Amino acid sequence: MDDKLNFIAIDFETATGKRASICEVGICIVRNGEIIETKSWLVQPEDNAYSYWNIQIHGIRPEDTANSPSFPEVWEYIERMYLDEFNTFVAHNVPFDRSCLERSADLYNIHLPELKWECTLKTARQIYKFGCNSLGYLCDKLGIPEGKHHRAGDDAEMCARLFLKELKDTIQ
Repeated sequence: MDDKLNFIAIDFETATGKRASICEVGICIVRNGEIIETKSWLVQPEDNAYSYWNIQIHGIRPEDTANSPSFPEVWEYIERMYLDEFNTFVAHNVPFDRSCLERSADLYNIHLPELKWECTLKTARQIYKFGCNSLGYLCDKLGIPEGKHHRAGDDAEMCARLFLKELKDTIQ
């Protein structure tokens, strides 16, 4: 279990329906089962293009990211600062977040290291009997503090807290 207590919870918000249109990245660093830090970056997506529907979900607009770093700049920082120590990513709905990372890496010609992924959504479906398994609903039902949903830093921290709760609930 010790391996599972060291991870990066990660969340992406996208500007359009394209997975490579990341406009915000959030991470929550967990070491020995303790949250060490939570960070987020607004990211300028390609051409700074947004869809109306995505703006309605997260509230991030082109003017918010007009002067933000590109995804390669943010990823280089994450890789340099954290990936020597952590190789496990935790996300709520891994297929979405992993595809955002992989498609962005393809778009910007970034080599990704080998990463392990843990999915809080998949685990929640296995161990809890709720009718809904959205991140916000699970956090509410399980007494996990919530931030601003659909903002990457807050969602990453909520995901980290949910994963730690799931680990605790599966060993009892």
